[in-house]
Amino acid sequence: MTDFHMHVLPGIDDGSKNADMSVEMLERSAAYGVDTVCATSHFYAHENSLGRFLRRRAEAFERLSQAMDGRDDLPEILLGAEVYYFSGVSAMDGLERLCLEGTDLLLLEMPFVRWTDRMLREVQTIRSLGIQPVAAHIERYMHIQDRRTMQRFLELDVLIQCNAEFFLSRRTARQALGMLKQGGIQFLGSDAHNLSSRAPDLGEALGLVERKLGRGAVLQLEDNAQFFIRENEGRFS
Repeated sequence: MTDFHMHVLPGIDDGSKNADMSVEMLERSAAYGVDTVCATSHFYAHENSLGRFLRRRAEAFERLSQAMDGRDDLPEILLGAEVYYFSGVSAMDGLERLCLEGTDLLLLEMPFVRWTDRMLREVQTIRSLGIQPVAAHIERYMHIQDRRTMQRFLELDVLIQCNAEFFLSRRTARQALGMLKQGGIQFLGSDAHNLSSRAPDLGEALGLVERKLGRGAVLQLEDNAQFFIRENEGRFS
């Protein structure tokens, strides 16, 4: 199973603090049956240039790789980023280098405000560049948008990632299961940052999905990951 969204690289953002924590996060994920983790560290254009971010990411991955010491019981790590929307993001030189390792998938965190026509046009332009936007944890800002705006956003051929918490909260579980049943969610992620307040919990969410919707719903999520990740490897190598 693939965890599409995790802040597991040590010391690069507000996620894992060090390599030991990262290894334990991966161990917990493996215990839940996760075999692939997408390392989606925050990319904020106002804090990092592309070059600096990529250097820091490579250094963090090297530290983690050394701590893993060739262990084959831990999930495979695919490098990516969680790109926070900014005006002009579609024109950023080298934007494709923030896609999930070797694919055209770009995890895009939309702003926590009402989306404007200009924002929607930016997302459309990203798609026209051959980059596939994946909306990060869309459940966090659905309630801010009116129905028409959300519909326009989905019509831009954006893929949807939701967090495990969306399914595990009693307040939102029914909505999450309904969206998944209707095909409105392509990827799940833990969005784990640590071992306590935001721990790897994808397995718990998948257990709920299986109990409520059946094993087929879980397998469909993994089929999505296999199709969109494996079938697109090499896209931006």
